[in-house]
Amino acid sequence: MQATDEQKGILKHYRWQDVELEKLNPLLDRQCVVGEQIMVARVLLRKGCVVPEHYHMNEQISYILEGALKFYIHGKEIIVRAGEVLCIPPNLPHKAEALEDTLDLDIFTPPRTDWINRTDQYLRSAPTSNR
Repeated sequence: MQATDEQKGILKHYRWQDVELEKLNPLLDRQCVVGEQIMVARVLLRKGCVVPEHYHMNEQISYILEGALKFYIHGKEIIVRAGEVLCIPPNLPHKAEALEDTLDLDIFTPPRTDWINRTDQYLRSAPTSNR
């Protein structure tokens, strides 16, 4: 018995160059691809960009492709550099700061509805560091 298209889901193919680049604030841009149960975001942070402390019910994997992010979690500072991955469990408050221009690939499950609906005000007015 073969599965119908509905049962299989819909196969999608994307090129980052064709995905909308959303400018959230002067130091932060992102692109998102959303599947049925997962989301991947290509996040571009300029040096000094601060992602304010927040938490969400989504599990998150952050893979740094270029640059470095300093995460603040549980009173600890964790620097994640190019080629490194940080797994953030659901509902864990965290904050991040770009130590240099950074290209980050964030994966969320389930997809972030606040990002999809563009109700993520904490990013749209994110402060910069004091440097």
